[in-house]
Amino acid sequence: MTQDKHPVCPHCGENLQPFELPDNTGWQTSFQLACFNDECPYFQRGWNHMEEHYAVKASYRFRVDPESGTPSPLAVWSTDALKDRILDATVTEEDPSSPDETADGGRSS
Repeated sequence: MTQDKHPVCPHCGENLQPFELPDNTGWQTSFQLACFNDECPYFQRGWNHMEEHYAVKASYRFRVDPESGTPSPLAVWSTDALKDRILDATVTEEDPSSPDETADGGRSS
């Protein structure tokens, strides 16, 4: 892997974005990586899957734990859910456990 290679979603190829976790989640890191592409097939299929199997209006996004590299679904209740927690940072596959936050505090505008 090259040092500048950014982790990508295996479903759509978009860069995974670091997002800040709420307090008391039980995760060992302060952030996770997720695909926030609304056109991602994984996210798009999730709406029907959750409705058919669980009778809920929700979907999921592709998520990766930066510490372990383990992927898992990230449940979301709307297209905008958790987007306000996206960090304005760069994460590379070389060191996905440490986002390089910008000087403005890390949150994207």
